[in-house]
Amino acid sequence: MIFRTPVTRTTRPALRRVRSTVTPRPLRHRLDPAAVEEIPLRAGDGVRLGLTRVDPGESGRPAVLLLHGHTASADMFLLPETRNLVDVLLDDGYEPWLLDWRGSCRLPYNETGGRYTYDDVALHDIPAAVSHIRARIGDRPLFVVAHCIGSLTLSLSMTAGLVPGLAGVVSQGVFLTPKLAGRTSLRMTLAGELLRSRIDHIPVDFRKVGLWSKYTPLFALASRGAACPDPTCQILHHSAWGTGASLFVHEHLTDATHDRLAELLGPAPLWILPHLRRIELARTVVRWNDTDHRYRALPENALDAAARIDTPVLLLSGSENGLWLDSQKLCHDVLARRQPQLDVRYTEIPGYGHLDTFLGRGAALDVFGHILDFLGERR
Repeated sequence: MIFRTPVTRTTRPALRRVRSTVTPRPLRHRLDPAAVEEIPLRAGDGVRLGLTRVDPGESGRPAVLLLHGHTASADMFLLPETRNLVDVLLDDGYEPWLLDWRGSCRLPYNETGGRYTYDDVALHDIPAAVSHIRARIGDRPLFVVAHCIGSLTLSLSMTAGLVPGLAGVVSQGVFLTPKLAGRTSLRMTLAGELLRSRIDHIPVDFRKVGLWSKYTPLFALASRGAACPDPTCQILHHSAWGTGASLFVHEHLTDATHDRLAELLGPAPLWILPHLRRIELARTVVRWNDTDHRYRALPENALDAAARIDTPVLLLSGSENGLWLDSQKLCHDVLARRQPQLDVRYTEIPGYGHLDTFLGRGAALDVFGHILDFLGERR
């Protein structure tokens, strides 16, 4: 009789489905397709990103790099239903460049693929884009207009000295001193502790997840007291992915933009919350990877390294910013006290919230003029 030793099988966790391609989905715009150059770009760590150049039809113009917020994309600067920021930049004599960094909803990384922190964006994504653009434009001026987390991570790149010599930076929403409302901070902490073991991300498109899904309670919570019946609007405008914050002033959006919210803003990954929580508690941008030597180029605390900022900065914020509150005013006041030699100014947009400073129907009249004035003084 032959005795067989039983083979012990170890149960492995199910692998998440990973999209096989990371080619960004097409942008929606009304530009001449021949003028839109899609550039495959690799970040410093090899991650595939998206970079778009809009050809202005003539050479020699100053370049402007546009950075979206987390879960948004380059689409936020190209809305075909309104006069958008790219339209305004082209008309005023600039060459727009748009980066889809790894937090873009045009890329798969928020739902599938390798996880990352904002250290990766600051160390790999933004410097790679700036390096590529500079190789193309030569000695022409390069400006940056950055929104939300795109601006926050840019501040970490700048204080690390990774993107020196920019002609000017416009930061919208938040820069070096993040400040959230108390209930938003509390909900963020609870979500991180209670939900991360159950779900990877918070979706925004109820049509994709369906009524009988594990996400239904989140949408139900977001709908409480909401004036708009659209579930996507509720979880964004009324709840900001369940944090209880507001991302925009509702009446500032056109119907077409409102109907596209699930396309313009994607799922929020919960595994990014520990880094965001550390940043919020410190009230400044701090490095997450403290023991990994690969991230030593980044400062442990960006505010402490603010003296390395070598370019003028315009801090923009809507007076009704329901997510970051008065973070930009706080940043201006702190820098004026701690680094008075820096060229930093603060402008508040009356009646505007957070996202509607770019997505709003009247942004071209109420917001973009401040950006053009700042760039025009330094071109």
